[in-house]
Amino acid sequence: MAGSWTLGHARIQMQHLSPIKLLRISRPTLYHLRRMASTQNQTAVFGLKDPSLIKFQGYIDGKWVDGSNGEKIVVRNPATQQELGSVPELGLEETRQAIEAASRAFPAWSRTTAKHRHDILMRFYQLMQEHHDDLGRLITLENGKPLAEGKGENSYAASFMEWYAEEAVRVYGEHIPSALPNSRNIVIKQPVGVVSIFTPWNFPSAMITRKLGAALAAGCTTVIKPPPETPFSSLALAELGRRAGVPDGVINIVTTQKNVLEVGKEMCENVSVRKISFTGSTPVAKLLYGMAASTLKKMSIEAGGNAPFIVFDDANIDEAVDAAILCKFRGSGQTCVCANRIFVHSSVYADFASKLAAKVALFKVGNGLEDGVTHGPLIHSRALSKVTRHVEDAISKGAQVLIGGRPLTDSPDDTFFLPTVLSDVPSTALINTEETFGPLAALTKFETEEEVIQMANNASVGLAGYFFSRDVGRVWRVAERLEVGMVGANTGIVSQAVIPFGGVKESGLGREGGPHGIDEYLNTKLIVFGGLGA
Repeated sequence: MAGSWTLGHARIQMQHLSPIKLLRISRPTLYHLRRMASTQNQTAVFGLKDPSLIKFQGYIDGKWVDGSNGEKIVVRNPATQQELGSVPELGLEETRQAIEAASRAFPAWSRTTAKHRHDILMRFYQLMQEHHDDLGRLITLENGKPLAEGKGENSYAASFMEWYAEEAVRVYGEHIPSALPNSRNIVIKQPVGVVSIFTPWNFPSAMITRKLGAALAAGCTTVIKPPPETPFSSLALAELGRRAGVPDGVINIVTTQKNVLEVGKEMCENVSVRKISFTGSTPVAKLLYGMAASTLKKMSIEAGGNAPFIVFDDANIDEAVDAAILCKFRGSGQTCVCANRIFVHSSVYADFASKLAAKVALFKVGNGLEDGVTHGPLIHSRALSKVTRHVEDAISKGAQVLIGGRPLTDSPDDTFFLPTVLSDVPSTALINTEETFGPLAALTKFETEEEVIQMANNASVGLAGYFFSRDVGRVWRVAERLEVGMVGANTGIVSQAVIPFGGVKESGLGREGGPHGIDEYLNTKLIVFGGLGA
């Protein structure tokens, strides 16, 4: 029972307490001391400068809570399979408590001034900057991406807090000239209310702040269900929100895995919830959309993608290769906007393929905390199986492996897949109809602009699309004809806090980021002032 804890200003060294003195400690206090000892040992695994960022409980109404059933969700580092710790398996009871807390907090929070919310969000942003190394390391530990990418994600995540702090004070109304005599039409914007937020594991911090920043700036309160694979980043953000001055009940976090269906159903159907924001797969988006229909809630959906990446014959090939590397292999291909289908004009096909394969051959796969590692593991064995299935399917239909093409090891515990480039991928391959979500670049030849536009648009989803050409006329034609919500013309990166992020078709509804993002958390209200005649 050795250990050291700070209770108020007093430090108790339990190893120096005699059995008689221990008997004088109340049972609740002894439980608290033991819990703190356990927490202290667990946080050491993370190696953070500020271990108090690590929380092993849910967060409801400003309190760190355990589940009533006592069950736990074990979280592992996907690179090593080391157990990082556990969080409570919360259920319907805790979800309702979180929604009730958000409902109680909403009237006061929604009436705060925009400047007040701006100041809190700016403090939130500053805290994320101050804890940059810890938050980046935390992302790497639970997600697996290399440390440079983990830190890059924290910078990206923090940028949403900064952006929406500035947008909070720019929620403007308008005056519309009246068609009626002696009256004035005024339009104002008001916060929607309680917001349910569902986020994925591939960007465990940024996918929260992109939603949370806009919601808080608008004056909404929130209930967040983070993914069970990566809950610690979300809980660290809750702690920073508390330190920044976010009032109790404004941010609530419900951790769950086994109870996800009943928790999700309550977050969608509870009458106190007025908006839902979801990022994840298209099948789950459809399920939540159906649940939300029962009370006609406002909804933002950013679902799956199957991004085309087109290289025309007049493209700068070296720039296109570099962009494909960034676009396809960032996060080991586990991003919703990464290139999934790469179409290359036949006249530059061999040059592009050889240069791409040569650069991919230089990648180093491994634990993201190790020096020189460029690409980490896939998140779990199911993800590894999907990439393997897509590679084997393409090969069986005539594709050729230029580099990679297999898991890094034969160990059933490893989820590393070698970054892969396949050539001569036929249109019938699964990769053309399913999002791979892995480090697989699939190359297909094309001959004409019309042909490749048809191939690119032959998908039920439309999130992002990319192409390279130096013909200004073609740039405009292709950008306008691609059936996607975001286009990268001569670039492989589109994500920024300042732009409207979202898709068309089955990739979702609404936009996140930019000035458009805060509108998703606001209701538009008309006020007609009559009786203004002399």
